[in-house]
Formats: sequence, structure tokens, C-alpha cells
Amino acid sequence: MVNVDIVIPVLNEQEALPVCIARLQNYISENIDQKCNIIIADNGSNDDTPKVSKHLVSEYENIKYIRIPERGRGLALKTVWSKSESDIVCYMDVDLSTDLKALPILVDRLESNYDIAIGSRLSKTSKVSNRSFQRELTSRGYNFLLKIFFFNKFHDAQCGFKGLRTSTAKKILPLIKDNKWFFDTELLLIAEKSGFEIANIPVQWTDDKDSRVNVVKTIIEDLKGIFRLRFLGIPKVK
Repeated sequence: MVNVDIVIPVLNEQEALPVCIARLQNYISENIDQKCNIIIADNGSNDDTPKVSKHLVSEYENIKYIRIPERGRGLALKTVWSKSESDIVCYMDVDLSTDLKALPILVDRLESNYDIAIGSRLSKTSKVSNRSFQRELTSRGYNFLLKIFFFNKFHDAQCGFKGLRTSTAKKILPLIKDNKWFFDTELLLIAEKSGFEIANIPVQWTDDKDSRVNVVKTIIEDLKGIFRLRFLGIPKVK
């Protein structure tokens, strides 16, 4: 049986985490045939997230808790994925903005002919709700900019719903320099240049109005990453 590691990166999510885990556990038990491990990747929380996480570990046998002192979602994913012994690794945001109906589709793609599978909010059949005009414009503008610079085929670089074959992840991770929000984009650009097959999965997405992501700061960091790869080159898996 195929094993799947589902990583939930968290930073000060003591309130959202129990709700997320309960929903995810319920969905997995009723809809996923593969063995799923849920890994809470604590990215330097200073609230009660560690305490809440340890309680969840004691409550569910398939949950693990890993604390990474230094902040950065990319660093959290690198740390957990590089140590995985499962066949498939994936991650999703703690707010579960992506409808979980996409999870079995993602796993199916990775069990078939694809090395990577990503959620897309920008496909024709995707459904996005509760999203501000600013966020929609920023997302579409960012992905349009990527296509201008790199002519990439993947649709949505920043959707917080991605999965990889673990063997693929372990080849790409050592080449990724970014440890923060640009991590996703860098991963996909390296993967595409290296010839890995990427599946775009249209998703139903409900935007989190309480998201604490600093949009301006993230845009600046993303632009730095884009220019780094555009002018210094995208590394390729050998």
C-alpha cells in the first residue's frame, strides 16, 4: 500500500489547528484508501501551538509533530520532506482553503504518470470564493509575470496545495535556495526545467480573510527570487 505524508506547516495556529486536524482526519478515514500520516510542521510558534500539537499526537496515532525553530514555510517543508520515508509527500495550508475533494485526485495523479501535482485556482474549472480583488489581481499578475520570464506550463505557483513523489522531492530539494514563500515557485521551475511531469488540478478554493501573510513583503521577496533565477539561471536535476 502507498504511504502518504501530509504536512501542515503552522505558525501560531493554536486555534485553527484542532479544527483542521479534525476535518482532515474525518475526510481521510472516509475517502482515502492509502495510508496517510499527518505531520504538523511547527515553524517557530510562540503561542500554545506546541501544546495543542502534542495533545493531537496523543489523540491520533497517525499524527506526528516536528518543531523547526527557524521560521519559513519552505524550510519547514524541506526539513520534513527530506526525512520522509513515505512514497508521496504533500502539503496543505492549515485553513484548508483547498476543498479536500482534491486530495484523492492529487494522490491518484502521483500514483499514475506524474511526478508532481499542484492545485490550481486559475484553471477554467476552478472555483474561488471569498477572495478580494487585490488578492486575485496579485495572484494572476504574479503567474503572468512568471510566464513572461520563464514560459512555464504550470498554472498556479502559489496555491497552498501540492504533492510530489518522495523520490522526486529528494532530487529537487537540495537545489532550492529559498526557505520562505518563493520556495513553491522555485521548486516548480526547477522541476519543469529538469523534465518532471507536473499535473495541474483545478480546485475549489475558499480564501481565508484572516490570513496573516504580509502581501507586500511577500511580493518583494518573490520578485527577488524571480530575478535571481532569471539572471543567474535555474538549476537542473542531473
